[in-house]
Amino acid sequence: MTPNRRQQQDGDQHPVVLVLPGGKVSSHRPARAWHLSNLRMRPFTAQLRRSGVRVVQARYRVRGWNGAERSPVADARAALDAITKRNAQARVILLGHSMGGRVAADLCSDPAVVGVVALAPWWPDGTSVNLRSDTPLVVLHGTADSWTDPAASRRKVDELQKSGNSAEWIGIDGAGHFMLRRAATWHRLVADAIARMSRGVAATKMGERR
Repeated sequence: MTPNRRQQQDGDQHPVVLVLPGGKVSSHRPARAWHLSNLRMRPFTAQLRRSGVRVVQARYRVRGWNGAERSPVADARAALDAITKRNAQARVILLGHSMGGRVAADLCSDPAVVGVVALAPWWPDGTSVNLRSDTPLVVLHGTADSWTDPAASRRKVDELQKSGNSAEWIGIDGAGHFMLRRAATWHRLVADAIARMSRGVAATKMGERR
Protein backbone atom coordinates (compact mmCIF):
# COMPACT_ATOMS: atom_id res chain seq x y z
CA MET A 1 0.00 0.00 0.00
CA THR A 2 1.37 3.41 -0.94
CA PRO A 3 1.24 5.91 1.94
CA ASN A 4 -0.74 9.05 1.28
CA ARG A 5 0.82 12.49 1.44
CA ARG A 6 -0.27 13.15 5.02
CA GLN A 7 1.20 9.86 6.23
CA GLN A 8 4.46 10.60 4.46
CA GLN A 9 4.57 14.02 6.10
CA ASP A 10 3.79 12.68 9.58
CA GLY A 11 6.27 9.86 9.44
CA ASP A 12 9.07 11.45 7.45
CA GLN A 13 10.01 15.11 7.68
CA HIS A 14 7.60 16.24 10.37
CA PRO A 15 7.45 14.14 13.54
CA VAL A 16 4.26 13.99 15.57
CA VAL A 17 4.47 15.81 18.91
CA LEU A 18 2.87 13.87 21.76
CA VAL A 19 1.96 16.28 24.56
CA LEU A 20 2.08 14.83 28.08
CA PRO A 21 0.37 17.09 30.65
CA GLY A 22 1.17 17.32 34.31
CA GLY A 23 -0.85 16.00 37.20
CA LYS A 24 -0.60 15.21 40.88
CA VAL A 25 1.70 13.10 42.99
CA SER A 26 -1.23 11.03 44.21
CA SER A 27 -4.84 11.09 43.04
CA HIS A 28 -7.25 8.54 41.62
CA ARG A 29 -9.81 11.18 40.72
CA PRO A 30 -10.73 11.22 37.02
CA ALA A 31 -8.70 13.58 34.84
CA ARG A 32 -10.82 16.11 32.96
CA ALA A 33 -10.08 18.23 29.90
CA TRP A 34 -10.79 21.40 31.90
CA HIS A 35 -8.24 20.67 34.62
CA LEU A 36 -5.45 23.22 34.65
CA SER A 37 -2.80 20.59 33.94
CA ASN A 38 -4.46 19.96 30.57
CA LEU A 39 -5.39 23.57 29.83
CA ARG A 40 -1.81 24.64 30.56
CA MET A 41 -0.55 22.77 27.51
CA ARG A 42 -3.15 24.03 25.04
CA PRO A 43 -1.23 27.19 24.08
CA PHE A 44 1.79 25.05 23.18
CA THR A 45 -0.42 22.71 21.16
CA ALA A 46 -2.04 25.65 19.33
CA GLN A 47 1.29 27.30 18.54
CA LEU A 48 2.80 24.10 17.16
CA ARG A 49 -0.26 23.38 15.04
CA ARG A 50 -0.14 26.88 13.58
CA SER A 51 3.43 26.16 12.51
CA GLY A 52 2.29 23.02 10.67
CA VAL A 53 3.23 20.40 13.26
CA ARG A 54 0.85 17.55 13.97
CA VAL A 55 0.16 17.39 17.71
CA VAL A 56 -1.61 14.79 19.84
CA GLN A 57 -2.32 15.53 23.51
CA ALA A 58 -2.53 12.50 25.78
CA ARG A 59 -5.50 12.16 28.12
CA TYR A 60 -4.95 10.39 31.41
CA ARG A 61 -7.71 8.46 33.10
CA VAL A 62 -6.75 9.67 36.57
CA ARG A 63 -4.90 12.73 37.81
CA GLY A 64 -2.09 11.17 39.85
CA TRP A 65 1.19 9.36 39.33
CA ASN A 66 0.29 7.14 42.29
CA GLY A 67 3.61 5.63 43.22
CA ALA A 68 4.37 2.20 41.83
CA GLU A 69 1.13 2.29 39.82
CA ARG A 70 2.63 4.95 37.52
CA SER A 71 -0.95 5.56 36.43
CA PRO A 72 -0.44 7.94 33.48
CA VAL A 73 2.25 5.83 31.82
CA ALA A 74 -0.24 3.28 30.45
CA ASP A 75 -2.42 6.05 29.02
CA ALA A 76 0.54 7.79 27.40
CA ARG A 77 1.73 4.46 26.03
CA ALA A 78 -1.70 3.91 24.49
CA ALA A 79 -1.52 7.35 22.84
CA LEU A 80 1.95 6.59 21.46
CA ASP A 81 0.81 3.20 20.18
CA ALA A 82 -2.20 4.80 18.47
CA ILE A 83 0.14 7.13 16.57
CA THR A 84 2.37 4.31 15.35
CA LYS A 85 -0.61 2.10 14.55
CA ARG A 86 -1.96 4.82 12.28
CA ASN A 87 1.44 5.19 10.62
CA ALA A 88 4.14 2.61 11.32
CA GLN A 89 6.80 5.06 10.07
CA ALA A 90 5.77 7.87 12.41
CA ARG A 91 8.44 9.57 14.46
CA VAL A 92 7.38 11.12 17.74
CA ILE A 93 8.70 13.97 19.89
CA LEU A 94 7.53 13.87 23.51
CA LEU A 95 6.63 17.23 25.09
CA GLY A 96 5.96 16.75 28.78
CA HIS A 97 5.33 19.21 31.60
CA SER A 98 5.93 18.39 35.28
CA MET A 99 4.51 14.88 35.82
CA GLY A 100 4.37 14.63 32.04
CA GLY A 101 8.15 14.96 32.06
CA ARG A 102 8.31 11.91 34.28
CA VAL A 103 6.02 10.04 31.90
CA ALA A 104 8.33 11.05 29.04
CA ALA A 105 11.31 9.71 30.98
CA ASP A 106 9.60 6.32 30.96
CA LEU A 107 8.53 6.35 27.29
CA CYS A 108 11.63 7.80 25.67
CA SER A 109 13.25 4.42 25.04
CA ASP A 110 10.53 3.57 22.51
CA PRO A 111 11.99 3.21 18.98
CA ALA A 112 9.42 5.67 17.59
CA VAL A 113 10.59 8.48 19.90
CA VAL A 114 13.12 10.79 18.24
CA GLY A 115 13.26 13.59 20.80
CA VAL A 116 12.12 14.74 24.23
CA VAL A 117 11.34 18.25 25.46
CA ALA A 118 10.74 18.28 29.22
CA LEU A 119 9.24 21.38 30.82
CA ALA A 120 9.88 21.75 34.56
CA PRO A 121 10.01 17.95 34.84
CA TRP A 122 9.20 16.18 38.08
CA TRP A 123 12.30 14.02 38.39
CA PRO A 124 12.78 13.13 42.05
CA ASP A 125 15.93 11.30 43.06
CA GLY A 126 15.93 7.80 41.64
CA THR A 127 14.02 8.70 38.49
CA SER A 128 15.37 6.86 35.46
CA VAL A 129 15.41 8.73 32.16
CA ASN A 130 15.52 5.85 29.69
CA LEU A 131 17.00 7.90 26.89
CA ARG A 132 18.46 6.14 23.86
CA SER A 133 21.87 7.37 22.76
CA ASP A 134 20.45 8.76 19.51
CA THR A 135 17.52 10.60 21.12
CA PRO A 136 18.09 14.28 21.98
CA LEU A 137 16.69 15.75 25.19
CA VAL A 138 16.07 19.39 26.00
CA VAL A 139 15.02 20.33 29.54
CA LEU A 140 13.55 23.79 30.23
CA HIS A 141 13.21 24.71 33.89
CA GLY A 142 12.36 27.96 35.61
CA THR A 143 15.01 28.92 38.13
CA ALA A 144 12.32 30.08 40.59
CA ASP A 145 10.31 26.83 40.40
CA SER A 146 9.19 25.79 43.88
CA TRP A 147 7.07 22.80 42.78
CA THR A 148 9.67 20.73 40.97
CA ASP A 149 13.39 21.05 41.53
CA PRO A 150 15.44 22.70 38.77
CA ALA A 151 18.64 21.48 40.45
CA ALA A 152 17.41 17.89 40.24
CA SER A 153 16.63 18.12 36.54
CA ARG A 154 20.00 19.73 35.91
CA ARG A 155 21.77 16.92 37.78
CA LYS A 156 19.96 14.38 35.65
CA VAL A 157 20.98 16.16 32.46
CA ASP A 158 24.59 16.25 33.69
CA GLU A 159 24.44 12.48 34.31
CA LEU A 160 23.08 11.87 30.83
CA GLN A 161 25.75 14.05 29.24
CA LYS A 162 28.48 12.15 31.06
CA SER A 163 27.01 8.92 29.68
CA GLY A 164 27.32 10.27 26.15
CA ASN A 165 23.70 11.25 25.62
CA SER A 166 22.60 14.35 23.74
CA ALA A 167 21.03 16.31 26.60
CA GLU A 168 20.71 20.03 27.25
CA TRP A 169 19.43 21.93 30.29
CA ILE A 170 18.18 25.51 29.84
CA GLY A 171 17.28 27.60 32.86
CA ILE A 172 14.64 30.30 32.46
CA ASP A 173 15.66 33.01 34.87
CA GLY A 174 13.00 33.95 37.40
CA ALA A 175 10.32 31.71 35.90
CA GLY A 176 8.14 29.45 38.03
CA HIS A 177 6.54 26.07 37.55
CA PHE A 178 3.39 27.01 35.66
CA MET A 179 5.12 28.77 32.75
CA LEU A 180 3.13 31.99 33.13
CA ARG A 181 6.06 34.26 33.85
CA ARG A 182 8.17 34.73 30.72
CA ALA A 183 5.60 32.77 28.74
CA ALA A 184 6.95 34.01 25.41
CA THR A 185 10.36 32.60 26.29
CA TRP A 186 8.91 29.18 27.13
CA HIS A 187 7.06 29.10 23.81
CA ARG A 188 10.04 30.26 21.77
CA LEU A 189 12.37 27.68 23.33
CA VAL A 190 9.86 24.87 22.86
CA ALA A 191 9.35 25.79 19.22
CA ASP A 192 13.12 26.02 18.65
CA ALA A 193 13.79 22.64 20.29
CA ILE A 194 11.11 20.85 18.32
CA ALA A 195 12.23 22.48 15.08
CA ARG A 196 15.82 21.31 15.68
CA MET A 197 14.68 17.78 16.44
CA SER A 198 12.47 17.75 13.35
CA ARG A 199 15.37 18.89 11.18
CA GLY A 200 17.44 16.07 12.64
CA VAL A 201 14.82 13.53 11.63
CA ALA A 202 14.61 14.99 8.12
CA ALA A 203 18.42 14.88 7.77
CA THR A 204 18.49 11.27 8.93
CA LYS A 205 15.79 10.31 6.45
CA MET A 206 17.66 12.08 3.67
CA GLY A 207 20.79 10.11 4.54
CA GLU A 208 18.85 6.85 4.49
CA ARG A 209 17.66 7.59 0.94
CA ARG A 210 21.17 8.16 -0.44
